[in-house]
Amino acid sequence: MELSEMLYNKSEYIETVRGAVCGSGWRGWALGSGLWAGLGSARLGDCLFSPQASGNKVSRQSVLCGSQNIVLNGKTIVMNDCIIRGDLANVRVGRHCVVKSRSVIRPPFKKFSKGVAFFPLHIGDHVFIEEDCVVNAAQIGSYVHIGKNCVIGRRCVLKDCCKILDNTVLPPETVVPPFTVFSGCPGLFSGELPECTQELMIDVTKSYYQKFLPLTQVASARV
Repeated sequence: MELSEMLYNKSEYIETVRGAVCGSGWRGWALGSGLWAGLGSARLGDCLFSPQASGNKVSRQSVLCGSQNIVLNGKTIVMNDCIIRGDLANVRVGRHCVVKSRSVIRPPFKKFSKGVAFFPLHIGDHVFIEEDCVVNAAQIGSYVHIGKNCVIGRRCVLKDCCKILDNTVLPPETVVPPFTVFSGCPGLFSGELPECTQELMIDVTKSYYQKFLPLTQVASARV
């Protein structure tokens, strides 16, 4: 099934261009329309992009805490009311990822006798996170789909090419093997994925990005 166009208000999103590196060393965003100074607050601060990153689309209504510790590697979409907790530990998100509305991405923690330590969170390429999710994983591989209203417990590991169905709650430290489907509360193995999962996720995430268009661009194309 082919995706239909998903339209957004261009003024509500910030889009990076190649060469944008925004963080503690340089406060600002490089945009297609020029330079926009970082807000410097919890509401979409000066996120860090790798020198090769381009085309990230981040909603102004998202919250990037400790944004100097957040890396988006390119063509990643972060939608409205999402929260990424870079103030706890480093968060790195791969290319062609989608984080939909009201989802929370938070690095995992571990309790010790002298306190609590947080650990970096790495998300691979072509990962699709649906609405209203809470992700507290240690690692998410590439080509992963997380359904709506899921809770990924602390220090979970999601291997490449796996799927979490809607409303699933994964207990802490769950390991989801490649090419498996988990569902339920608590989340348990419920099926397998085909060998072509990698190709399918690449197609889905790239198509979503291509169909995620600003209203002005669509209007001018139809005139």
